[in-house]
Amino acid sequence: MPNSLRRLFNKLLFFARREKFDADLAEEMAYHRELKQRDILEADPALTPKAAGHAANREFGNDLHLRDRSRDVVGFWFETTLQDFRFSLRQLRKNLGFTVTAIFMLALGMAASVAIFSFVDAALLKPLPYRDSSRLVGVFESIKMFKESNLSIPDYYDWKKRNEVFTSLEIYQRNGVTLSNKNGVEPVRIGRVSDGFFRVLGVAPILGRDFAAGEDLLSAQRTVVLSYSAWQKRYGGSPDVIGQSVILDEKPHIIIGVLPRDFHFVPAEPAEFWTTLHPDQGCDLRRGCHGMNGVARLKDGVTLRQALANVTSIAQQLEREYPDSNRDQGAYVTPLSEYIVGDIRPILFVLLGGASLLLIIAGFNIASLLLIRAESRRREIAVRGALGASPLRLIRQFVTEGLVVVIAGTAFGLALAYGGMRILTSLIPADFIARMAFWQNLGFNPRVLAFAAVIALLAAILFSLTPSVRAATPEMRDDLAEGSRGSAGSAWRRLGSKLVVLELATAVVLLVIAGLLGKSLSRLLHVDTGMNPDHIATMMISSPESTYAKEPQWIALNRLVRDKVAALPGVTLVGTSSLLPIDGWGNTTWIRILGRPWHGEHNETTFRDVTPDYFNVLGAKLLRGRYFTESDDKTRPQVAIINRSFERTYFPGEDPLAHQLSYLNPVSPIQIVGIVEDIKEGQLDSQNLPALYIPFNQESSSGFMLAVRTSQDEAAILPTLTATIHDIDPQIVAFQGATMATIINNSPSAYIHRSSAWLVGGFAALALILSVVGLYGVVAYSVSQRTREIGVRMALGAQQSSVYRLILSEAGRLTSIGILIGLVLAIGAAAAMQAVLFGVRSWDIPTLIAVAAILTAAALLASFVPARRAATVDPVVALRAE
Repeated sequence: MPNSLRRLFNKLLFFARREKFDADLAEEMAYHRELKQRDILEADPALTPKAAGHAANREFGNDLHLRDRSRDVVGFWFETTLQDFRFSLRQLRKNLGFTVTAIFMLALGMAASVAIFSFVDAALLKPLPYRDSSRLVGVFESIKMFKESNLSIPDYYDWKKRNEVFTSLEIYQRNGVTLSNKNGVEPVRIGRVSDGFFRVLGVAPILGRDFAAGEDLLSAQRTVVLSYSAWQKRYGGSPDVIGQSVILDEKPHIIIGVLPRDFHFVPAEPAEFWTTLHPDQGCDLRRGCHGMNGVARLKDGVTLRQALANVTSIAQQLEREYPDSNRDQGAYVTPLSEYIVGDIRPILFVLLGGASLLLIIAGFNIASLLLIRAESRRREIAVRGALGASPLRLIRQFVTEGLVVVIAGTAFGLALAYGGMRILTSLIPADFIARMAFWQNLGFNPRVLAFAAVIALLAAILFSLTPSVRAATPEMRDDLAEGSRGSAGSAWRRLGSKLVVLELATAVVLLVIAGLLGKSLSRLLHVDTGMNPDHIATMMISSPESTYAKEPQWIALNRLVRDKVAALPGVTLVGTSSLLPIDGWGNTTWIRILGRPWHGEHNETTFRDVTPDYFNVLGAKLLRGRYFTESDDKTRPQVAIINRSFERTYFPGEDPLAHQLSYLNPVSPIQIVGIVEDIKEGQLDSQNLPALYIPFNQESSSGFMLAVRTSQDEAAILPTLTATIHDIDPQIVAFQGATMATIINNSPSAYIHRSSAWLVGGFAALALILSVVGLYGVVAYSVSQRTREIGVRMALGAQQSSVYRLILSEAGRLTSIGILIGLVLAIGAAAAMQAVLFGVRSWDIPTLIAVAAILTAAALLASFVPARRAATVDPVVALRAE
């Protein structure tokens, strides 16, 4: 029999023969006590047998203590543990208010921390689902306007051929196309990639095959790999899908594979279909047209710095070889994981910090409750010690009680955390979470459970040590003497007050952070967008190339759409643009100012082609000059409107209306005819950049964004817009209908700031409640322990006002100390998170004053209730009770 099983058998055997063991032990102890008595009588014959018996008992020791030690030695620890467990349940059931409060506080703090940690884990800690993902990097060109700028396909070919640091370098692009099927056409998202894209990631299809080498060339057959979701949704998961044809942008593609269920590539999401490059468009073939992103795998032993140096040298070579297109084009390399997470990282750390602070406050509160409860059990501890219970035995009892509470709190907290994950995920907009696929299917995994286990362990230590400190060094005689009177709030004077100060200080930090985030959100949502977003409906229009293949057809369709929509009831103005505001600063071009010396430099500017009423639809302000007219077409000289940032950048101290500009290629004069106030083309928290607007009739495309100003509810007109477009031509795709207000409110920057403000604000509200409740509990307990003192004071003539001052001054002192410490810590914490604040300084005085005032008022209100109870104490009743 193995030793472990033998030991377990012996322990069970001892447990089954407990009564016989107790009888044998009693007989053995009586025998040794009798021997001791005989020795004492032989040494001093003058003693009576009774006196010798007393002396023998004193030397022999306490029977209960010796019996417990003997049982522990021979293996009855299991029995005593069960006894401790049953006694703990009785004690916790007897003090149900304490038990429920402690479990709820622990569960609340754990739920918040674990739920937020699951998001942090999914985004920052969980390895990317690719082979040896730490060796994957994002590869970009770099310009003054954007550090992470897109690659051109010709540059990619040169970087791929000349680099010495990558085992493979591939490119990808997120794109939108039309899918033709028996129901007509619909818009779908695709990932457009080079042939080795999936191999560089180390991802293999679960059905069919990957793209073959050379399959991304124009001469190759068009092929497509399905995402798992598209396979299930559109083809029912049929294995016969391989070899079938699918029509994308009116071009047939052969399905060759299906990707794994858990595959996602955030920079190109959401993508249902993955196609190869087939560079057949004008932009694809131009070295100066940048639209691709790079992903590469580092060679073994190559560092990120070495990779950056290598691609930078290649960029410099290309700049010398192609000065017209590659001037000032640098390079940038970053770990793929950092590129994918992007701006979410600091926000997640702020949220995790807020949840952790809430957990700390809950811990302080529980420690205060435990301290108070331990003080109320001083007499019990003293009596049990006097009866022979060792300090270790008492500590084990408190440890058992603590573990029972921790187990219950952890189970409840994990259930709340799981519900919190589901709720938070459901609140994320669908298009946003589609681009952040790592947040899909959040749940418990080994890292999240390990994090929860650490919290549970710390809670177990806190729950066990706090009352055990009292049990370890009891002053038995004093406690027995004072057991009926209490200890006059000694816990309050020693540790309780310190815990309250730390709790209040932590609450201040959370409240200040929440206030700053809320103020940042308000500033963000009220940032000057350069337009009036109310009553604007928008929609994307995409026309089939087979029907609308040339520029005159695009212009005619655009005018027809505007005329049909303008005739709808409630529509006041209609305009179109190549991109809508708040969509990003992309789609840039290079310009030069005619009449000035030019040495090949690249003057970068955002580029939009718009129709005459577009600015009026937005409510944009014309600063000088004029808007476009329908007569600004190909038969007239080229004209342009610029924004104020363009004027500041390229015409400081000059009148732009007196100048002409031109693209770099071809050089054709463009007269500036108007200047508009900056429209927020990029994200709300981004800096305004130069923007150039060209008439649609002079620079058109087959797709455009429709913007409609209405006199009624703009959301209600969206279905009518879709129907109107389809009435013009069923093959035209109208999608992404939304109101401008919704676009602004659901933009990534607004959503991130709003969600962080709400979550941290919720943590702060709970922290305020917990800290105030903690202060109330300690003050109330102190008052209850000082009833006799207060009664004596009032019997000697003290007024109620002096009792109020006594209690409130002590609470006010602790509150003041806590708030002052908290404000200092809050300024430091806010400075560390300055990157996530918008338009707010870390030492925002109004926020600091407001937090101090709110917490002071709440603390005084919490202290007033026990102070009022103390002031109404009847001296006679108080003294009689003592």
